[in-house]
Amino acid sequence: MKITYELSEAEQVAKDIINQAKTKTILFYGDMGVGKTTLIKKIVEVLGSEDEVSSPTFSIVNEYNLKDGKLYHFDLYRLKSTEEAYDFGIEDYLDSGCWTLIEWPEKVDISLFDEYDEVRINLDTHNKRTLELI
Repeated sequence: MKITYELSEAEQVAKDIINQAKTKTILFYGDMGVGKTTLIKKIVEVLGSEDEVSSPTFSIVNEYNLKDGKLYHFDLYRLKSTEEAYDFGIEDYLDSGCWTLIEWPEKVDISLFDEYDEVRINLDTHNKRTLELI
């Protein structure tokens, strides 16, 4: 799936990602400020969480309650190594069967993730984004 959108259309994009993803683990790639967190907030809302959604930049992971389980939102930007991810038990989250949305996955060894989908976002001209779900 490849689409171009404005941030005002993020809710529909979130629905499209949920419907098209083959797994519940989604890795989000894109430059700082491209809208990864904004899109993840919409995904959390669309999946039915009533929790307040915020960026986990300093906590590394935020947990949200869904009607049928949990969702984990990671921001790995501050990690210096894959070992740090193992230190906080990332494999337990990945093995939980819950939705797991990860920003900055390039900060760790990709072999950490077994099955996953990738979302790649680029900022285009006139504040539009191009998103590719792989």
